[in-house]
Amino acid sequence: MRFASLGSGSRGNACVVESGTTRVLLDCGFSVSEIDRRLAPLGLAGADLDAILVTHEHGDHLAGAARLSRRYGLPVWLTAGTLAASRDTGYHRVEIFHAHDVFEIGDLQLHPFPVPHDAREPAQFVFSDGDRRFGQLTDTGSITPHIERMLAGLDALVLECNYEPELLRRGPYPPALKVRVGGDYGHLGNDQAAVLLERLDKTRLNWLVGAHVSEKNNTPEHARMALVAGMGCDDDRIEVAAQDEGIGWRSV
Repeated sequence: MRFASLGSGSRGNACVVESGTTRVLLDCGFSVSEIDRRLAPLGLAGADLDAILVTHEHGDHLAGAARLSRRYGLPVWLTAGTLAASRDTGYHRVEIFHAHDVFEIGDLQLHPFPVPHDAREPAQFVFSDGDRRFGQLTDTGSITPHIERMLAGLDALVLECNYEPELLRRGPYPPALKVRVGGDYGHLGNDQAAVLLERLDKTRLNWLVGAHVSEKNNTPEHARMALVAGMGCDDDRIEVAAQDEGIGWRSV
């Protein structure tokens, strides 16, 4: 199993997960042409995908999903709440999943889990090929015991580091938006990411990628420092996914 980020941040998010002959796109916050452009360095095109997974309805995760689905005849997997909140529901095919039910797409087993975020029915995922486990946690304002259980013992993790608290406090956002971002249903700050990592079983963790880093309220350096603090060590397998470049293939 391997994964790659096509880019992560407030201007768009997408991640590819592959196992065997199965490739799924986790979120589609870019246009069809941009997805194809970002897939090309990975040796892929939209036609090589088998499905699109959507975590929630916010545009930086959903904007291109319907058009990509129609262009390449891809099923779109999402919760009923996310479907109800979608503006463009002209998907090639819709597959509804429940955030507590395990399901399979080809060679991948998916373990969704609900998260506290200001969306209709948001979910994040742990992927498994039967041997290795890769997880993503972004777009959550707080950590629940269930989230901690889901992320324990992973081999790779993409983890939100959206803001540095002091930079958010002094930043350009209006007060209401600052409250929303830093609230229990907003985004994870660097300090929260570090605390979560301290609590997790990390004995198998080979890759840790910081994601959804704000361009106005954070820096890649601040995010990586938080991840290093949470891990208790510095390692070249601790990375931060950029908005414009993402990261290339990483084998789980």
